[in-house]
Amino acid sequence: MLEVRDLTAAYGGIVAVRGASLNVAPGQCVALIGSNGAGKTTLLNAICGLMPPVSGSIHFRNANIAGDAAYRVARRGILLVPEGRQILAPLSVRENLELGRLALGSRPSEPYASLDAVLELFPRLAERIKQTAGSLSGGEQQMLAIARALMGGPQLLLLDEPSLGLAPIVVSAVFEALKRLNASGLTILLVEQNVRRAFDIAEYVYMMERGRIVDEGESARLRRDPNIQSHYLGIASPSTQTSAETLS
Repeated sequence: MLEVRDLTAAYGGIVAVRGASLNVAPGQCVALIGSNGAGKTTLLNAICGLMPPVSGSIHFRNANIAGDAAYRVARRGILLVPEGRQILAPLSVRENLELGRLALGSRPSEPYASLDAVLELFPRLAERIKQTAGSLSGGEQQMLAIARALMGGPQLLLLDEPSLGLAPIVVSAVFEALKRLNASGLTILLVEQNVRRAFDIAEYVYMMERGRIVDEGESARLRRDPNIQSHYLGIASPSTQTSAETLS
């Protein structure tokens, strides 16, 4: 469905993504992990048209969309839930959701792209449908941002740090909703610093460092990688444990 090849992207003179390549197949949930400043958000922004790449290609359903305007990319069916949510605070929950429909354009609707469907997925929004979006809690605003994207009938949903700043119980609710969506057939590309959550939901994972994809594979394999366990999961390697035991 999505094929990114040798993509380079820059802010001004600073190269943030260097020759990155990744694939997302229909129905997959793919995670992109890495430390702050690794280039993950820049890669998402290039895919969805928020910034033009310097070089490389981005193919979505066999069409090269590299450099297309963001609204054209959205009309094709790639929708982004950005870091920081970016909801329209003065508008009501319902109005925010209705604005999400604009991305649908002339594309056929999807089962999850109706008001009833998103409110069933996020019951808290149904309880607050008439409230202004700015009056919602942080977790409810994240739910609203996801629901607004779903109203646009995405064929590929991009999410940038959906767990950021949320309480653990809210994170669990958000990721359970994403699992349900993926199980229903929605294709997802997820940037997430909560690596445990990323491994739980994604079947394939790319690891990014300093603008480059440095490793990739099925999540079950990467979860067992000693370097990833040490750097991202807080699990000490056997050699580290042995050294600590010797010192004690």
